[in-house]
Amino acid sequence: MDTKLLELLVCPVTKGPLDFDREKQELISRSARLAYPVRDGIPVMLESEARTLSDEELEALPARTPLV
Repeated sequence: MDTKLLELLVCPVTKGPLDFDREKQELISRSARLAYPVRDGIPVMLESEARTLSDEELEALPARTPLV
């Protein structure tokens, strides 16, 4: 996924920053508690396509880091 694109993207619900989970191929919005899928390198930024993060998943996330 293009790093420049990741820098421009924000959560469509909260307009807050996103973290990229390379392993799961998801963009994580901590404030909205949502994980947006990245399919074939294209982020699917629709709330209806996002997965809700559990309390355990949120707690397990590493400290916020840049998308690069």
